[in-house]
Amino acid sequence: MTIKELAALSGLTVRTLHHYDCIGLLCPKRNSANAYRVYGQTEIDRLQQILFFRTCGLPLGEIARILNQPDYCPLEALELQRQALLHQREQLDVRIQTVEHTILSLKGEKTMTNQEKFRGFDFSANPYEAEARNRWGDRAVDDSQMALGKLDDEQRTALSAEMNRLFSRFAELRSEAADSETVQAAMGDFYRFLNANFGYHYSLEAFAGLGQTYLADERFAQNIDQFGAGTAAFLAQAMEHYAITQA
Repeated sequence: MTIKELAALSGLTVRTLHHYDCIGLLCPKRNSANAYRVYGQTEIDRLQQILFFRTCGLPLGEIARILNQPDYCPLEALELQRQALLHQREQLDVRIQTVEHTILSLKGEKTMTNQEKFRGFDFSANPYEAEARNRWGDRAVDDSQMALGKLDDEQRTALSAEMNRLFSRFAELRSEAADSETVQAAMGDFYRFLNANFGYHYSLEAFAGLGQTYLADERFAQNIDQFGAGTAAFLAQAMEHYAITQA
């Protein structure tokens, strides 16, 4: 399969697949006649695993580390992913029912208690994420929590204010192209800010992965989009471009 064919199949861009090759995450064979990238079944299956982990918010560097572990078991990962999807489906069904009952309530056809109005809104950690963290570890989270734990209340408040300022800036820039000079300068500021304040050095791959977390994790996306609709998606795209061009 050519890179264009795999991009069409997976929904990724050709540029993203080029990036995966450059960082050693997904390395295809080369056609001896023209040196074009050729993806076989092994690479296709590995890409599926990569995308499963991306939906869990893991940075690309961490995904590469997991997939390259000698004891990594694709079947185990798929079983955990299946549990996560079943959990998400269950929560979605409950929320749909809550919406339907609320519509009937507003029409005067049903009475709802306050408790019933909030059925299905479960913001606790996804069980797959918790299990994946326990199975493979998450050094970025551990290091960040340790660094934040050393801050006093005033320092935490200042850090939170700066994060809000940055996200507000990104919301203002979201009408521009993600690869524009202004946007990419803002990405550079953000990259340096993260590495200076959270006790963990984000590689460029991890920075791009963090952007995908902002987009894939509903909790992150909702919080970021409070600064302006579409900010999370814009931020993910801009962070990925920054990682690719700075590599």
